Amino acid sequence: MKFEEKKIGILGLGKSGYWSAKLAKSLKNNVFVSDLNTNVNKIFVDDLKMLGVDVEIGIHSNQILESDLIIKSPGIPNDSDIMNKISSEKIPVISEIEFAGNHSKTKNICITGTNGKTTTVSLVTEILSKEMNVLKSGNIGIPFSKIVLENKLHDKNDFDYCILELSSFQLEHCSKLKKEISVILNISVDHMDRYQSFEEYFETKMKIFDNAKYCLFNHDDNFLNERIESNDNNIIPFSIKKEQGYYYFDNNKIYSNDQCMSLDVNNISLKGIHNISNIIIASEIASRVGINQESISKVVSEFEGLEHRFEHFISYNGIDFINDSKSTNIDSVKKALESISKKVVLILGGIPKEDDFSEISLFKKNILKIIVYGEASHKIYNSLPKDINVERIEKFENAVQVAIESAVKNSVVLLSPACASFDQFDNYRKRGEKFKNIVERFYA
Repeated sequence: MKFEEKKIGILGLGKSGYWSAKLAKSLKNNVFVSDLNTNVNKIFVDDLKMLGVDVEIGIHSNQILESDLIIKSPGIPNDSDIMNKISSEKIPVISEIEFAGNHSKTKNICITGTNGKTTTVSLVTEILSKEMNVLKSGNIGIPFSKIVLENKLHDKNDFDYCILELSSFQLEHCSKLKKEISVILNISVDHMDRYQSFEEYFETKMKIFDNAKYCLFNHDDNFLNERIESNDNNIIPFSIKKEQGYYYFDNNKIYSNDQCMSLDVNNISLKGIHNISNIIIASEIASRVGINQESISKVVSEFEGLEHRFEHFISYNGIDFINDSKSTNIDSVKKALESISKKVVLILGGIPKEDDFSEISLFKKNILKIIVYGEASHKIYNSLPKDINVERIEKFENAVQVAIESAVKNSVVLLSPACASFDQFDNYRKRGEKFKNIVERFYA
């Protein structure tokens, strides 16, 4: 459904709100933007006003309730006061992704999951881009509305596929977007400050299967396996196990339909069993859109992964250092620990979520020491059994220093915080960069 010559209300003036406003205005809609935050990008405000868009900052007035349709920023909770008013008025609400998708002819490959989304989206993009004209968008890269608008302005639509990383926040109002392939990588407890229950979070993630030609899910994820029935021809499991998937992992090699892809995991940059799963689903997607095995193998072999995601960035004196700062929940920490055979000095901390930190005790045989820091340190410390060597340290820099000093030859110092970064850092990137700087400075 296309939206033209309507009253379009836009909640939130971040990047997605800005570009959806510009796209909506280009379609001859009457556009109104409302943001409760006073600290918005002034360039966005000025540019939209020059286009004739009405903008209000620091308030949600009743003017938004005059809209025929509302495009909501993913950061705005559904139980906020303004959303309750919109709901009572029965005004349709969609996401920026769905709005843009309604005005695009590009086929969409959509990927979600609690962990691994960005790595998988990036790998799929790398593989497909060798033979096709593709782009990535959504929760990564450029807002979808910007891409659609620029294509419209230049009267072109020359992309074969758009690979969209979609968070649960984006999926809340994105049920009608047409998708060639949809993927759920995994599911674990996250965002419990947003959702009333884990089941609600799961149901939100499942919206990615709406209007999808092929729906792929991780058969190795116990929660998904229990709740998704694959007896429908368009609902397809993938797995690292031979008996479940077209692609599988065996004896450190990845196979395709019993044919080795010439991929020895010892010789690729992406490390960790969780990344084997990401490689397999990326290969599955690429095969379904016509990429041959030779091309897939070549790209996978050369793909170096992404910064701050299980990034083995350096070794000193027989000690490996892994920057996994993007790890903000217990499940991602467990996946990191599962992928390390050496003894580990683990750094945890930040702002805690509703995770059960005691699950880390499952790996206590492999743990030399755990350093906990920041706002979460007390909670984590009290969650761990007394037979694990745990030290509480307030400041991140001091925690890293102690971790380095606690490591021994043939061990790993792993930053996998299991928490948000906002107590001491603006984001996980700055936390990961700080970790690497401290390590490099220590050995300088």
